[in-house]
Amino acid sequence: MVDMKVHVLSTGVMETDLTWLLLQGGHTIRDRHHKNEPVVWRDCPTHAVLIEHPDGNILWDTGVPRDWEERWAPTGFHDFFPVREPVDGPGYLDTSLAQLEMTSDDVDILLLSHLHFDHAANAKMFTNPKTRILAQADEIEGANAITGYSSGAHIVSDYDGLDLEAVHGDSEIVPGVSVIHTPGHTWGTMSLQLDLENDGTKIFTSDAVYLQESWGPPAVGAAIVWDNVRWLESVEKLRGIADRTGAEVIFGHDAEQRKSLRLAPDGYYS
Repeated sequence: MVDMKVHVLSTGVMETDLTWLLLQGGHTIRDRHHKNEPVVWRDCPTHAVLIEHPDGNILWDTGVPRDWEERWAPTGFHDFFPVREPVDGPGYLDTSLAQLEMTSDDVDILLLSHLHFDHAANAKMFTNPKTRILAQADEIEGANAITGYSSGAHIVSDYDGLDLEAVHGDSEIVPGVSVIHTPGHTWGTMSLQLDLENDGTKIFTSDAVYLQESWGPPAVGAAIVWDNVRWLESVEKLRGIADRTGAEVIFGHDAEQRKSLRLAPDGYYS
């Protein structure tokens, strides 16, 4: 185990129809203008993970952007995933880093679980020469093939022009910090495994698993999935790792689980 300090950062809470995240029979996805007809919306929090490691500071994901309404409008997602935080207030990545007396310049490695609008939206904060930006090779290839403004939940302006460094499959980034190739949600979605000295193994699933309710068993799919078979294989891969390591599994957008997490700046894992 490696001596490191892990901070879970608040990076914007979206609101949305649960059906996007958990397929349930008979439900129809509603936008924010019809959110009480018939499905009551639920919170869909986003988070980043800052790892203070002997080999440098590592950031996992970047959350939603302050200009979400303008940036998402051409996709229509601004009506399906409105962000609760005021655009000029706290709760976004920059203010969460500031609470730890850090800025984007303090990050040595940025790991992007995938390149969707609520995970890679602030990646261009890290264009300084110091920061390496890593994503799965399959994700980079798929995202770079998109023409036009967007495709699905990929918005080209979030990541175009970035010097993205490819990760191939499962990989240890530094001792105690590994990424797990978990495609299905997108071409190259990956999850994060941290082997901590005091708090044991943590697995951050990103969108490989949205919610505790998605985890099962049996696993329950979602509306935004590129390949359902590969998604299910990835969930079972994560379940096997969690069983072998006794890991706590932290899901990508679970509002109930969020209440039990040690959120920065008040708490951390080590």
